[in-house]
Amino acid sequence: MRTVIAEDNPLMRDGIAALLTDLDIPVVATAANADDLHAAVAEHRPDVAIVDVRMPPTFTDEGLRAALAIRRGYPDTAVLVFSQWVETTYARRLLQDNPSRVGYLLKDRIVSTDEFVDALRRVAAGGTALDPEVIRQLLTVPRPDPGLDRLTAREREILALLAEGRSNVAIAERLHLAGRSVEKHVTAIFTKLDLTPANTDHRRVLAVLRYLDAHRT
Repeated sequence: MRTVIAEDNPLMRDGIAALLTDLDIPVVATAANADDLHAAVAEHRPDVAIVDVRMPPTFTDEGLRAALAIRRGYPDTAVLVFSQWVETTYARRLLQDNPSRVGYLLKDRIVSTDEFVDALRRVAAGGTALDPEVIRQLLTVPRPDPGLDRLTAREREILALLAEGRSNVAIAERLHLAGRSVEKHVTAIFTKLDLTPANTDHRRVLAVLRYLDAHRT
């Protein structure tokens, strides 16, 4: 898993690089601004780019705009946004443009290095990793969806964990359920949302997008 780190704070940038290096995760380049990030991705074609939101020169949304451009121009490069800030417009666009290989974590809510590295590996492998606070802000105002209305409270809880990018095993551990029970709930969610199996559709992603779209502002 080859990584690029885009972070303007040198202590944070060097700290993440040291952590990944200690875990034998190659860091092929680091960047302090969006232009250097673009150049690093173009040169190294990493498996995943770790991107801060606010970088020079304006410290507003350079990182997220760069993340969107990377997802369009280099779809094989996953993006893990790692920031103190939640920018819901860009977060939604990241998910809608290409919902796989995307993560959005908040720096002050990561409680262990294992949690961060697990999310990084999940995103690089083609999954998603969303902080619950990011999801909460994406789900501000509900919109009616007949399929979602058919879900039970437990199915809604599991769908929310799917939106965080959790696997069935992780959901089972979180909710203290048997793995087979989680599988049955997930299958029921797909059925109630009318998501039939298809070779080209990722039903977990489609279910999450339905959930987010029904609750977006």
